[in-house]
Order: sequence, then C-alpha cells, then structure tokens
Amino acid sequence: MRELPDVIISKLAVGDMDNNAYLLRCTRTGAQVLIDAAAEPERLLELIGPDGLSAIITTHRHPDHWGALESVAQATGAPVYAHADDADGIDVPIAHRVREGDVIPVGDFALGTIHLVGHTPGSLVLVYDDPTGHHHIFTGDCLFPGGVGRTWSPEDFDSLYEGVVSKIFDRYDDETWIYPGHGADTILGEERPHLAQWRERGW
Repeated sequence: MRELPDVIISKLAVGDMDNNAYLLRCTRTGAQVLIDAAAEPERLLELIGPDGLSAIITTHRHPDHWGALESVAQATGAPVYAHADDADGIDVPIAHRVREGDVIPVGDFALGTIHLVGHTPGSLVLVYDDPTGHHHIFTGDCLFPGGVGRTWSPEDFDSLYEGVVSKIFDRYDDETWIYPGHGADTILGEERPHLAQWRERGW
C-alpha cells in the first residue's frame, strides 16, 4: 500500500500469473477505481470493500488481465473502461472506449491516459499526477523493471519501445513511480540507464 495525500494505492497479486490489480481510493470522497480485474474475484471484492467502485479500467485485452472483470463489474455495478482498439477483444461490455488523452475522473482526482501499441493494439497506460509529489504510472504489460513488455515481431517491439521512450521516459522525471501488470514496482530513474541496452537486444 502507498498512501499519498489525495490517493491510497493498494496492490494485490492474483491468479496463476500473479497479475497485479491496483485499487486507487480518493482520500477525500472515498471513491475508488480498480485497474485490471485480473482473477480471483472474491479477493478483489474483499479488497474493494463496502464502498464499491466508480470504475474498472482494463489495461489491455489479454485474458489474464480481465478474468474477473465480469464478476466484479456485476457485483459492484461499476462501468468498465478500456482503450477503443482493444475493447472488442474483451468479452465484457465496455461502457467507455478510451482514447489517448481522455481523463477518467475518480472522486476528487483523475487519471490521464496514454495509448501504446506493440504488446496489443490498444494498451492503455494510466497516469496519476500527485499535486504534492511525484507521478504514478500504471503501465499494464508495456513497461516492467528491466524492459518493455512482450512483443511478437520486430515491428511490434519498435512500436512499443519508441512509444515507451517518447510517451513515458521523455515526459516524466526519474522519481516517477511505475506500477506494472506483474511483479515489483520501479521508478524511471532505475530503468533509464538501460534504455540503449533494451533497444540493442530487441526485447
């Protein structure tokens, strides 16, 4: 758990692939958003608690990131958000088809959106700009400690790598927190020295 002045970030690893689900709670209003209802709906609903959800955001269309989406959406009544280019690959009704630059409000805070192509056609990265501190970026399977996400062709790698560099590393400072779809958190300053190595190895 990470407690910021306006937002509390809780993280829960679920399912056989240890997918990270993130619950963000507005400290002023109690409004909550869940990023990736990946698996184990009972554990996710326990994390959410009685206050429900304002929204569920799915970072991309791979099934390990939305295996519990239908159950959690039905239990909470929360609308589902996904990028327009991945929405048709998710077998749950998508209330909001997001495009890059759209803003998703949650209580008194909001999440910005970045679109990256390469891991999937419509991977969605979510940005919380803490007005009192650092940026917090939820990258799904696009950026991890040690490299970008999996791709299936040199063209896909080029697209994802260039997108991660231009839309994340070039825009945000070294103290920016990165929250990936699997595994441990990191900060951009830990990863930035290795960008040339990632480019050279091609993954």
